[in-house]
Amino acid sequence: MHSSFLFAAFLAAVTPSLAQNGHYEPEQDWIPEVQQDVQHALTEFAPYTAFKGLPGVKIDAKLNVPFSQAQAASPQCNYWLENITHQGIAAFNSNPSTYQVFRNVKDFGAKGDGVTDDTKAINLAISSGNRCAPGSCSSSTTQPALVYFPAGTYMISSSIVDYYYTQLIGNPNCVPTIRAFSTFNAPAGYIGLIDGDPYVGAGGSLAYGSTNVFWRQIRNFIIDMTLLPPQASVTGIHWPTGQATSIQNVVFNMNANKGTLHQGIYIESGSGGFMTDLVFNGGRYGGNFGNQQFTMRNMTFNGVVTAINQIWDWGWTYYGLNINNCTLGLNMSTVGANGLSVGSVTLFDSTVSNTPVFVRTGYVQGSSSPPTANSLILENISLNNVPVAVQGGNGKTALAGTPTNTKISAWGEGHEYTPNGPTTFQSNISPVNRPSALLGSNGNYYVQSKPQYASYPVSSFISARSAGATGNGKTDDTAALQKAINSAVAQNKILFVDAGDYIVTSTLLFPPGLNIVGESYSVILSRGSFFNNMNNPQPIVQIGNPGQTGSIQWSDMIVSTQGQQQGAILFQYNLNSAGSSSSSWGSSSSGGVSGIWDVHARIGGFAGSNLQAANCPITPKTTVTASNLNKNCIAAFLTLHITEQSSGLYLENNWLWTADHDADSQAETQITVYSGRGLLDESAGPVWLVGGAVEHHTLYQYQFVNASTVFAGQIQTETPYYQPNPSAPTPWTYNATYSDPKFAKATITANGYTIPNADAWGLRIVSSDNILIYGAGFYSFFNNYSTTCSAQGNGEICQSEIFQLQGSNSNINVYNENTVGTHYQITTGNTQTAYYNDNLDGFVDTIALYRTS
Repeated sequence: MHSSFLFAAFLAAVTPSLAQNGHYEPEQDWIPEVQQDVQHALTEFAPYTAFKGLPGVKIDAKLNVPFSQAQAASPQCNYWLENITHQGIAAFNSNPSTYQVFRNVKDFGAKGDGVTDDTKAINLAISSGNRCAPGSCSSSTTQPALVYFPAGTYMISSSIVDYYYTQLIGNPNCVPTIRAFSTFNAPAGYIGLIDGDPYVGAGGSLAYGSTNVFWRQIRNFIIDMTLLPPQASVTGIHWPTGQATSIQNVVFNMNANKGTLHQGIYIESGSGGFMTDLVFNGGRYGGNFGNQQFTMRNMTFNGVVTAINQIWDWGWTYYGLNINNCTLGLNMSTVGANGLSVGSVTLFDSTVSNTPVFVRTGYVQGSSSPPTANSLILENISLNNVPVAVQGGNGKTALAGTPTNTKISAWGEGHEYTPNGPTTFQSNISPVNRPSALLGSNGNYYVQSKPQYASYPVSSFISARSAGATGNGKTDDTAALQKAINSAVAQNKILFVDAGDYIVTSTLLFPPGLNIVGESYSVILSRGSFFNNMNNPQPIVQIGNPGQTGSIQWSDMIVSTQGQQQGAILFQYNLNSAGSSSSSWGSSSSGGVSGIWDVHARIGGFAGSNLQAANCPITPKTTVTASNLNKNCIAAFLTLHITEQSSGLYLENNWLWTADHDADSQAETQITVYSGRGLLDESAGPVWLVGGAVEHHTLYQYQFVNASTVFAGQIQTETPYYQPNPSAPTPWTYNATYSDPKFAKATITANGYTIPNADAWGLRIVSSDNILIYGAGFYSFFNNYSTTCSAQGNGEICQSEIFQLQGSNSNINVYNENTVGTHYQITTGNTQTAYYNDNLDGFVDTIALYRTS
């Protein structure tokens, strides 16, 4: 792809705009500073993304390693997902009886034999069935697909084109290889062996708006580029993406010869996201990353020139990195059109070996531009033969490496409030006082990857549809689904919830011992009067009864509401699960903490919700009050409640989303849907929140009340786009049982501005202790659907405050808080502690370190 082609993709988007025409405007698309960073990235890294094949190069058959069918059929390659009967449906597809959700690439002609060109067969497996194709469809929830790759080596000569709402999953027992022929040639507009969002949209833009790419995964692959010579500018995966997406268990093998241009993953835009369990061998860049925010963990880099090149970001969290024999570990010194383009990075629990420079920043204390750009926190980093730990923006050593420092306990640069400030620092800091309950046996924060049940035979699974549930989006499946849940626990089996939309009209109880996994994001969809009384809220999914002990495992599903559901609590967690240090993960009712991976809340904005553009239009020109508000669009009371008596919950890559637009409208039309509260944690912990986001709830997104012992890695929030029309708490009233915040004044006057003062909180911490936040983005883009309030230089006046501490709190630690559109970044009690203009960082405002003491 040529840089001139890429520039055309963004020229129309550089001017800021208002969204009052009712069309969805993803966050980045109207932000000039972001577009300039993206353009800079596309230009600078064109040599690594513009691969059009090497003229005169022919296939050398000797380089191809045949993969025999006998290998694929060996018992060790048996995987339940390949063998189970697939009867999932897309309930709200126009042809649910014929639409195919599960697709085995070999059923579409792929051989996986290491010799045959499988490109067309793989792309046919992804695209068949009139799906949401890049360039002709912006988004869709009615065309999901799980594309499965059995064991084998799949040779490709051109890009595999990923579609919207698609899971690409390989066999974890015999991980399949996707290998590029030496004649590999990406077509115009495409980047990489796998392209998640090619430049084939209108005017050469991205096919899907990168901040609007949701609900998809890639896992269990070896991406092999080694047949291509070092001068081939080839990319493994191109992944501009948004929330509810993940890449897991992927190895990238790249040419390691001198001058290599290979790169593993290229991201230039988006609002992601999460990745884990990745290995990069060789290449120029392991990860070449530019996006609003991401959480990435357990990533290994072997012999890469630059392990991670940070193009731009607002906030990024890395942990569990292993950087070995590289030239440079992390480069975050990129300079864009407006100065340093990397906002902040939080990096911890990692090792670096035989690498001359660990981190290169552009930060110069007291003179960086923007002032808080390149905010950096390092904690618990082991060094082995790393002469320079941190290289500053002036080229000098900011932090010496070995032999002076073999371990970085904690070090940072940026602005700090401890608790008052700002103070500029570039120095050692005290490490977080980590409660032992949050740690694994190695002293790092406890982590657990999503289980894939790779060693379990198909006989260990029960199908929800075979047990009598329909998933057709019409039939009341409450009794059948509960029976299947109880049966799975009684038989010590795993419940496989075939793809579908399962209507429930009363609470589903998940008892301890339940292991439940979905297919292509199976949906539990509530409806009816049981969930429609805001004075008597009821959980849709209740995990355990109060006082019960034990644990559950839950992955790859969505919980949603249909129509008016004023009293719906989507998730209520009651179990008292064992701490990480005292037990292991397992399927029994007595062992381990509970884990929930890639399970999302989706409130409105999808087919079958009855909460779409036709039902819940925006009304920015009407003054909305409690009396004229569209009550049919009051869709949820509370999304996730971690109750007072519960403990031991591990959450990873969970997006709790109240829809701001209709995902099945090709115009991405904005909607107004009301949900009361986001995530409420009242437990004594431990709780792990890894790579999560909570968006568009009326009162708050995250709230910790009398809570304790929480790890949170790169939490992200957005204020409802309709506020302050109406202001919070409308359409709700104060509820002391759920510790609702009170909103005293609708507006305040500050620094010559009248600013909304009754918008949703991004985060509230009330009388809690040991709340440890490793990266946070609290965003307020809109005032009554207008983005003028968050445009850079306009005073950050979308709302007055977004992060509040009340009551008696102790050991509260926040690394790299990034805010948008908010006048005051921290509020202590009723005192505004941090003013945005003291912490400018381009489009965002950044505080590298906040501590209560």
